[in-house]
Amino acid sequence: MAELTVDLTYGTALFEAAKETDKKDLILEEATEVLGVFMQEPDLHDFINYPGISAKEKKAVMKEIFSGRICDELLNFIYVLIDKGRTMHMEKIIKVYKHLVDAEEGLSYGTVYSVISLTDDRMKELEEETSKLMKTNVRLTNETDPKLIGGIKILVEGKLIDASVRKKFDDLESQMNLG
Repeated sequence: MAELTVDLTYGTALFEAAKETDKKDLILEEATEVLGVFMQEPDLHDFINYPGISAKEKKAVMKEIFSGRICDELLNFIYVLIDKGRTMHMEKIIKVYKHLVDAEEGLSYGTVYSVISLTDDRMKELEEETSKLMKTNVRLTNETDPKLIGGIKILVEGKLIDASVRKKFDDLESQMNLG
């Protein structure tokens, strides 16, 4: 639970700072790139998270790598994470930040579960229909679920739209048991 608080606190702080400097999109793009560098370079990731290395050394390496490549606000934010020993939370902090940016722009993400992969056209239709239903812009990804007999399930921000054949069978069974 404490980790969630750390992620939310720092993600929100970064979001507020980005809004004040009018760099929300820039910081999101650059933060995503920084995370990509850490994924591509596991030694760098280990270095930045190793408690036996001083904050001064870590900040010097981050400055050498990222100075001039990312905005000062993001670099300073990384310095704060280093000083506070929170660098291991960076990925989740950026995830919170991205969620806050998306929420402000009225964008939600969800997943469509189907027996087989859906076509791009069908995904666009479902995004449009779900956006109208939820009164927000929805971007969907598709995951196959062999447990579905047919139909689809859509999960967006904790809300489930169940248009599966299994659900229809369950509803029918409930109606038969009532009668």
